[in-house]
Amino acid sequence: MQLIGAGLTERTTEQWREIVELAIGDKKSTRANQRMIEQTEWRTANATDAAALRDLVALCDEPPVIYFALPPAVAAKVCDALADVELPEGTRFAMEKPFGSSLESARELNRKVASLLPERHVHRIDHFLGMATVLNVLGVRFANRLLEPAWNNASVERIDIVYDEILGLESRGGYYDSSGALRDMIQSHLLEVLAFVTMDNPRKVEESALRDAVENVLRVTRPWEDDPAAASRRARYTAGSIDGRELPSYADEPGVDPARETETLAELVVEIDNDRWRGVPIRMRSGKALAEKLTYVRVTFKPIERLEGLTGKPDPDRLTLELKSGEVRLDLTMNGEGDPMQLEQQTLAVKQDPGHLLPYGEVLRGVLSGDPLLSVRGDIAEECWRIVEPVLAAWQSGEVPLDEYPAGSRGPEHWDD
Repeated sequence: MQLIGAGLTERTTEQWREIVELAIGDKKSTRANQRMIEQTEWRTANATDAAALRDLVALCDEPPVIYFALPPAVAAKVCDALADVELPEGTRFAMEKPFGSSLESARELNRKVASLLPERHVHRIDHFLGMATVLNVLGVRFANRLLEPAWNNASVERIDIVYDEILGLESRGGYYDSSGALRDMIQSHLLEVLAFVTMDNPRKVEESALRDAVENVLRVTRPWEDDPAAASRRARYTAGSIDGRELPSYADEPGVDPARETETLAELVVEIDNDRWRGVPIRMRSGKALAEKLTYVRVTFKPIERLEGLTGKPDPDRLTLELKSGEVRLDLTMNGEGDPMQLEQQTLAVKQDPGHLLPYGEVLRGVLSGDPLLSVRGDIAEECWRIVEPVLAAWQSGEVPLDEYPAGSRGPEHWDD
């Protein structure tokens, strides 16, 4: 593989090779990686300048994958410059999230990209789609006769998709303060997970069928009862400690403008307006500087009528898919061990080993092989923005208060419900 690094930073090729070698880590001694390290080059260049881009493309021995590690506004300017560059047939784009900063900007960026390359050659990166545990949702759902008949509003009471982090900003204040938890996590990652959990059977795991199924379910997703203010909550952390580490208030973090009222914890409840899911609340939650790292999808099933003579009221039956550990847990109501007439809940659990590649590795394999299966299609990126834009508008107009929670807590106290 030929690797060329480019950016505004002034550095030598030797300095760049040190960065690449550090990134590769303990795999650097393999013959292929050693050859790549010896051959990789750095060019200090302005990616919004057509002449500079022309020179970079000319360095490529084969049609390149142009990887945009850039903010959306800069990515749009690069696309404008690429309009004056003759791209080799077979060129592909890999574009980091966020893809656009609003529905309109995402549409405009899609128009610019479509004028340069066919959609199949555009890979909008979402590493969540490369997580073996997220892909496992497909197997758990569609390969099990036990679950698929019950995967609907007749049997499911609610769905929760949670991604809580114990980390704070970690020196990313400049980026995060212009984004926030809703844009950073829910608008992209968690809505993609939601689509995998709720889409209809694509019949085939290939890029067209799978991404059609994702788009179909997102197209009918909206804030609960069409009330974005009532369906959402937001908060930001104040000073506190996590595992003995002291964190300042978010408003005092470097790179943060407190007047922006950027949230570090967001929650959004949505509904899917189709026959399978109508009436089932689906809660997405993500935040930073919280007491515990929680990353799961939980499906809670409706209670059924009990047999007379059996006592006890255990929790509802639930299926939980842990997104980080790969554990799948099924909480079932069963007869008690001591008193067989007393109902209690038992847990069946199995842990899935992670894939051979890390999530980014899975996504990059698709990029380099030209398979867009695990990339976000343009219309899907637009649907994700459509879903959250009414929520952002409600927040900006002050309809939803900005609550607070101490770093290291579970969130605002009155959110315990």
